[in-house]
Amino acid sequence: MLSGVRVLVAEDDIQLLDFVSEVFTRLGADVVRAFNGADLIEQLATAGPFDLIVTDISMPWMSGLQTMRSIRAAGLATSVIVMTALSDPGIPAQVKSLGANAVLLRKPFAVSELEAAASALVGQEFQGDSPREPLGGGVRPQGDSRREDT
Repeated sequence: MLSGVRVLVAEDDIQLLDFVSEVFTRLGADVVRAFNGADLIEQLATAGPFDLIVTDISMPWMSGLQTMRSIRAAGLATSVIVMTALSDPGIPAQVKSLGANAVLLRKPFAVSELEAAASALVGQEFQGDSPREPLGGGVRPQGDSRREDT
């Protein structure tokens, strides 16, 4: 379980934000949600500190990578999982530049992959049952015309 672990989840796709937040909540984490890069920074300032940040790359106002670079420049070394459906070949190097405590998770991904990445970063074993369905591209509501690369 992740009892006592504080997780900040930033994602502009509300359905995916809800799902990722629920995964961590079921594991016992204290979850705070952000809807874009600006909100991520605001939550860090007002609700931090956090043990783990989970962020999408493509978000309005400021991308997850821009936000994390700013956070690193400010001296915060919080572990981070960066999620994306983008196929840009430069993304792995950009995530790696955030440090050894940054992991790239390509959408769609399975809950088990999210759990494994979080476990490696916070150094705890996950216990209990959780859903194993894929996340990411498969969670858009019918008729949602937003880009698939969020």
